[in-house]
Amino acid sequence: MNIAQNPELLDKLAAAHALGTLRGGARRRFETMARQSAKVRSAALLWQERINAMTELAPQITPSPNVWKRIENLLPSALGVAAQADSLHHAWQTSLAALQKAMSRWRFAAFSGGLAALAAVVVGVQTTRGLDGEVDRLQAQIASAPQVQYVAVLSNDKAAAQVLVTFDPVSKRLSLQRVGGYQEAADRSLQLWALPPSGAPQSLGVLKPDKLVKLAADTKQIQGVPTLAVSLEPLGGVPSASGPTGPVLFTGALIKRSL
Repeated sequence: MNIAQNPELLDKLAAAHALGTLRGGARRRFETMARQSAKVRSAALLWQERINAMTELAPQITPSPNVWKRIENLLPSALGVAAQADSLHHAWQTSLAALQKAMSRWRFAAFSGGLAALAAVVVGVQTTRGLDGEVDRLQAQIASAPQVQYVAVLSNDKAAAQVLVTFDPVSKRLSLQRVGGYQEAADRSLQLWALPPSGAPQSLGVLKPDKLVKLAADTKQIQGVPTLAVSLEPLGGVPSASGPTGPVLFTGALIKRSL
């Protein structure tokens, strides 16, 4: 089965891979397809960034020390509560350790903190009404999260992914996440170009040397563009009219996603 032609299945597999629940032969097959298909690779990287972003939506929260005391007061047997609490704590620590190990290859150390914070909120809501407002706040933040409509994985000449590009038409912003190890010299800049079906390349902006860069862009600059490219230019980039003057380092297909 060609999962690249089945968006719903591809999205589920990419999510399971990012969370570490896709294992064994299925995980190996998915990773093989990701190396061979830009569409599968972009889905995998997009879910990786979604999970990483969870730490921004959920700051570290420590439940009140009174939470477990309230549980004791609500349940009929203090001894039973203590045993359940110990069991729950042990199960949580075991699950968290397994999850961290499964996701280490995708650089998800930050995700474990976000997941723990979200779990703390959920447990708190189930045991006390004091965190209701926190859940409402998180839900509002999730609802306002960027709506990714276009995505591209820009790779080098060895097909190794270097930059993940997403475009949110609501905020009119391109987000570029460096996922490779390339670092330009201090007197050089990377410049992003749209390569339309016809006509000259159009500059979409110059990348700072940061891991995550955001560039303002209009939908008409993105719509209908099949390919993006990154070139190495003099410090500060070159005018759009001149087109790339240095070597083109990374290229990739720009894929439109259904919102």
